[in-house]
Amino acid sequence: MRRVTAHRAPWWQTIALAAGTALLAAACGSSGGLYGGSSPSPTSAAPTSAAPAPSPTSALCQQAAALRASIHTLTDITVGQGMGDEIKSDLADVRSKLNAFTAQAHGQYHSQTSALSASLDKLQTAASNLTANPSASTVSATVSALRDVSAAAGSLFTAIGTKCPDVTASASPGM
Repeated sequence: MRRVTAHRAPWWQTIALAAGTALLAAACGSSGGLYGGSSPSPTSAAPTSAAPAPSPTSALCQQAAALRASIHTLTDITVGQGMGDEIKSDLADVRSKLNAFTAQAHGQYHSQTSALSASLDKLQTAASNLTANPSASTVSATVSALRDVSAAAGSLFTAIGTKCPDVTASASPGM
């Protein structure tokens, strides 16, 4: 049985973070990006304007929605002793959904999916440590890793929002 989240940031902080990220993405422009990079790719301008945007019901948007739901399940828990195995199980589901999304995206959102994957790696380590040695420090490290996953996912969903606005709109309350 799931317990109610007690260690998650208040909803207003999460929404403020998402709004700030969206403003940053808008300020960077469509060829900029959240993770910097001073030189635009040589093909970034032409394909963006020539490629049609997928409909909100496209396969990419469906994969994004599935990923978002899986991440919500992963991050909406109370971290404590005995939760390492549940986190690892939820983490495996997120990885599966991320792999499916990445395959469907065909290289789009590479920096965001890479950042999310890296944060999932850190969470895997933290959850393993929590299982092997439950203590206040491993609980704290796991909570921190979950926050990193949530932030990386927020960046991905902000980027997806231009093509799949329904996924971004539904992501705010749960993240």
